[in-house]
Amino acid sequence: MAKWRNGTGRLTVAGRDGTAIPLEIAASYRTRARGLLGRSGVEGAILLTPCASVHTFGMRFTIDVAYLDKGLNVIAVRTMRPGRLGSPRLRSRHVLETEAGAMERWGIRPGARLRVEV
Repeated sequence: MAKWRNGTGRLTVAGRDGTAIPLEIAASYRTRARGLLGRSGVEGAILLTPCASVHTFGMRFTIDVAYLDKGLNVIAVRTMRPGRLGSPRLRSRHVLETEAGAMERWGIRPGARLRVEV
């Protein structure tokens, strides 16, 4: 995808049978900065783009974070409790956030390739 825009879509994990995951896309500075702050949960996941690191200051719940390269390949996955600062990933171009435990259920782990349908 050449130019990301705020909106919604569906996320799938390449090579895995399963349902498409509802996805919010946060591409503007304002929507990336807000992310999941102030929410009590998320249906599906949110993709922050461009993004190389995140924090959970002001979060109400623990989240799973996947750092993705420009081809939507998963570089790393971390679980972050509220009030934490994540380390930046040099090759990361996008960050996927969701409620803790969801990425394991969906099969999102380092090396996985994700697909986004807008």
